[in-house]
Amino acid sequence: MDEEKTIVVFRRWRKPISEAQSIIALFPEVEHRWPYCSSYERVGQHGGADYTGVIAATLPCYLFPGAPWEKEVADLHTELTNLGYNLDVRQRYVRRRS
Repeated sequence: MDEEKTIVVFRRWRKPISEAQSIIALFPEVEHRWPYCSSYERVGQHGGADYTGVIAATLPCYLFPGAPWEKEVADLHTELTNLGYNLDVRQRYVRRRS
């Protein structure tokens, strides 16, 4: 199991292709191939994503009880945890400047 926390931002597509593809997990600190970050969806699984582009094409997944997307986010969170991720869930991510 990964001891280091991995920052994840869950987003929902404005026009989902299917229920299984309605939520995307973005890992803004995990580089896929520059300039893309790593991402994960239940269909398609790991891949690269333009963080800014995905943010523009999606809506936030505010996690409040009874949210219509609560089950999809919980299922994706469980799937990622089972893959070995130690997740630090954030609503947004601001890159630190060096």
